[in-house]
Amino acid sequence: MLPHADELAEMLLDLAVPHEDIDEAVRLSRRLRDDPEALRFLEETVADLVEGMGTIREKTPDIPVLPGASGPLANYFPLYVFVGALPHLRAHHRERGIPQDITRRTLADVGRGVAWHRRWHGTGGVLSPRWLGLHFHGELYQLGRLQFQRGRIGSWTGDSIAAAGLPLGPHDPALGLHVPDFMGPLTPRAVDRSLTLARAFFARHYPEEPYQVATCGSWLLDTQLKRYLPADSNIVRFQDRFRLSHLLPEPEDTEPLRFVFGTTDVPPERLPRRTILERAVLDHLRDGGHWYLGHGWFPL
Repeated sequence: MLPHADELAEMLLDLAVPHEDIDEAVRLSRRLRDDPEALRFLEETVADLVEGMGTIREKTPDIPVLPGASGPLANYFPLYVFVGALPHLRAHHRERGIPQDITRRTLADVGRGVAWHRRWHGTGGVLSPRWLGLHFHGELYQLGRLQFQRGRIGSWTGDSIAAAGLPLGPHDPALGLHVPDFMGPLTPRAVDRSLTLARAFFARHYPEEPYQVATCGSWLLDTQLKRYLPADSNIVRFQDRFRLSHLLPEPEDTEPLRFVFGTTDVPPERLPRRTILERAVLDHLRDGGHWYLGHGWFPL
């Protein structure tokens, strides 16, 4: 289940784990390999993750904490789970005829999660391992600038789609659109290319799932951003693709802080104000405003 050191290092490199984290993760793996109970728990966790491989689950399960573990070993434990799940996912991708380069770019999100953990906490580990469970279950793919999650239309979005006259409703197939970090600017050209890739990819590799709409839930869809950003900015032009179905009623002020500044631990008055977006996020909060998660959709 857990590869030996040399093979493990190569597999972590395949998952785009930053080089500074590979040595520590390999070293700590010896403690797992020498502990039969920990290995059994790892095997059970991998089995839970890959159960029903390729199906769209109602809820993505958490990656549990290794019992009795703390510190770096606990932080790196999801990496060993993903390494254990990797052969199962690759087999699913082969069955679906998914090219290896798409597999590689999709799973590079693991390295992004490790980089975010070190940026956020200053230590090795994996940030948001539950999110990465989608990748290792055949539910999410990186196609160009964007990520696309196989899913279903929700009730609120379904009402908006029905009001627009489309013959779709809740529980019909929909592609959830996600905007990953560290992938360059969100230009209209990059978004167009991703959408073109997605249309071809899902029609070819999941033909039984007719995706007619794309959905998104993000702070990027909070229309208040239009008060601060130029009409030709990448974010505003991204927003303009969507028909907004609803805003969540509870503020999510930490979301733009986390994604724009990479932290929520620094007081806003101490954060940099180098770009129009940074100033927009901070000025809005300074003036007593709040940020919200917007949900929208558009036809594919």
